Amino acid sequence: NESNAAEIDPILQKIRNGASISKEITKKLQPYLAHVLKDKITRKVVKQTTMTSVYGVTFIGARDQIMNRLVETNEKSRELRDRGEEHPMIVDDEMLIYCSNYLAKITQRAIGDTFKSAEGIMEWLKKCAGIISSLDEPVCWLTPLGFPIVQPYRRKAGKGATAQHGTVSKFDLRGSMPIAKQKQKSAFPPNFVHALDSSHMLLTAIACADEGIEFTAVHDSYWAHACDIDRMNEILRDKFVELHGQDVLYDLLEQFKARYPVKAKEFPDPPIINDLDINLVKKSTYFFN
Repeated sequence: NESNAAEIDPILQKIRNGASISKEITKKLQPYLAHVLKDKITRKVVKQTTMTSVYGVTFIGARDQIMNRLVETNEKSRELRDRGEEHPMIVDDEMLIYCSNYLAKITQRAIGDTFKSAEGIMEWLKKCAGIISSLDEPVCWLTPLGFPIVQPYRRKAGKGATAQHGTVSKFDLRGSMPIAKQKQKSAFPPNFVHALDSSHMLLTAIACADEGIEFTAVHDSYWAHACDIDRMNEILRDKFVELHGQDVLYDLLEQFKARYPVKAKEFPDPPIINDLDINLVKKSTYFFN
């Protein structure tokens, strides 16, 4: 409306002139930003941030991911406009940072509201990692298959030398260097999830080999010959249930108490897991497709 325009237009002019604005004034922009983004919030814009939330993506990381998608959308809109075709509103380049900040906040809040249990588990993993790193020890654990994992993150001691085409740095990452405590904490949730996923892949590969099925995989993409796909789909669901039917968080807690006895009483109990029947994945078409 006109009253909003009278208040917002001077702010927009300041931004276009390169002026910085306060957080309080930024809040006044929110209705305008919501209007600008109305036709731009597609699945692609927020997918990367949603997928990387379990890996502990920061607000800055989420903002940059979303900004990259908005830049791509702008470019596509300009191409459509230049061809005389209908296109979504193009966001002014000066407004991209504000749109990205606004959308990143909303996206992260929505993720937290939607995936409360996952957020709780991620925070529990970080807290355990923080307790371990306070001992100046790396986080170590065994996967459900008994494979040992040690997080290698340590503070860097480096020397720099100027060369013809830039600066060359040499870092000492030997075990004698102090632990990188923040990295130990932030990296543990994604590393733990990857360890479970790789355990699932190996269980599936072994079961396929036992049945004479030629199996291969790249990350989370599982392959077999077309004639074996249906059976592979059954196997991978069975192995997922076998793996996650265990109390993997409680097992991890017991490992930590045994490995770091001096801190055993400080490790909190894992979050209470909801009552989802894990066997339902066997009937889910799109659980793994």
